[in-house]
Amino acid sequence: MAHPSQLGMRSAIWGILVNTLLAAIKGFAGVLGNSYALIADAIESTTDIASSLIVWGGLKISGLPPDEDHPFGHGKAEPLAAAVVALALFAAAIGIAIQSVREIVTPHHAPAPFTLIVLLLVVVTKEALFRFVFSVGHTIQSTAVKSDAWHHRSDAITSSAAFVGISIALIGGVGYESADD
Repeated sequence: MAHPSQLGMRSAIWGILVNTLLAAIKGFAGVLGNSYALIADAIESTTDIASSLIVWGGLKISGLPPDEDHPFGHGKAEPLAAAVVALALFAAAIGIAIQSVREIVTPHHAPAPFTLIVLLLVVVTKEALFRFVFSVGHTIQSTAVKSDAWHHRSDAITSSAAFVGISIALIGGVGYESADD
């Protein structure tokens, strides 16, 4: 069996790969489908790539053996990575909220209906990724990996909210376009 930090690093790599693919799909679909919510979701997926890289790096460093400067090892790198991921998640939420308020007051066209299908696939994918990464974090008892998992879950929730907003914009018609924001 692989070393626990290696299992955590593999889950972080899966997060990086999935989020890279999702960011590209959401960005393309958001621009093509005229959906600010989907574009914001794509931007948020890029922060997920960064947070998974931070978790990967924290796990890699924490697995290093003790040395002259760190006689007790490098284990503190993992909880530090978890704290950085939590702060990044908080900063991304504030940035998206501010931009959403700006977009609400800017008139624009309703999003395309196909954006709902994209968001549905995103929600299912991110929830599956949450369950996988959280399971790894639980197995290896890693706070950093679990925080990365919760980041995936929060993405599933925000994508669900975007789904609701786009649905309102599409069902409500003229005058409800800003629900996408």
